[in-house]
Amino acid sequence: MSNPGEDLTAGGLAPPAVPGGTARTVMVWDPLVRLFHWSLVIAFVTAWVTGEEFKSLHQNAGYAIVGLLVVRVLWGLVGSRHARFADFVYRPAAVAGYLTDTMFLRAKRYIGHNPAGGAMVIALMAMLSATTASGIMMTTDAWWGVRWVEEAHEVAANLTVVLVGLHLAGVFVASVEHRENLVRSMITGRKRPM
Repeated sequence: MSNPGEDLTAGGLAPPAVPGGTARTVMVWDPLVRLFHWSLVIAFVTAWVTGEEFKSLHQNAGYAIVGLLVVRVLWGLVGSRHARFADFVYRPAAVAGYLTDTMFLRAKRYIGHNPAGGAMVIALMAMLSATTASGIMMTTDAWWGVRWVEEAHEVAANLTVVLVGLHLAGVFVASVEHRENLVRSMITGRKRPM
C-alpha cells in the first residue's frame, strides 16, 4: 500500500502499469458529476461570451446553470461517495493548511477533492448562484432596470471568472505536484488509487 503523497507513476502523469499491461485506476467521479462539470463549463462560457449581444441565448445559458446547480446540490446530499459534500467540505483551518502545504509542494494527495478543491466547489456554486439570482432578478418587472441589480450581476459574473482562473491554476498545480492528469480524470472519472 502506498502513502497518500507517494508517486506511484515513477515520474509520469500516467497511472502505474499492472501485470498484463493495463493501467491500474479506480472510479472516482461518477457520470453525473462529470456531466455536471462539463455542462456547467459549456453553459458558463456560453453565458459569458453572449452577454448583451445575444440576450436570449445568454438567459437560456443562465437558466441551464440554475438547473445544473439544483441537480448538483441534490447530488451533493445523496450522490456517490466523492460527489457528496460530506466527502469534500473541510474546516477553514484544513483548507488553509492544505494551501500552505501546496506552496511548498508537500500537500497530501486526495483521491476525491482536496480541501482547497472542495472550498472552490462551494465558492463557485455560491458565486454562480449570486450571478444567476441577480440575472433572474433583472428579467422581472420589479427589478428590471435597477442599476444596483445590474452591477451586482456584473460583479458576481466577474468574480466567477476570477474563481475559474484560480480553479484552473489549482488543477494545474495539483496535477504537477501529484503527477496526475486531473483534467483527464474529470473526463474518464478514473484516477490512480491511494
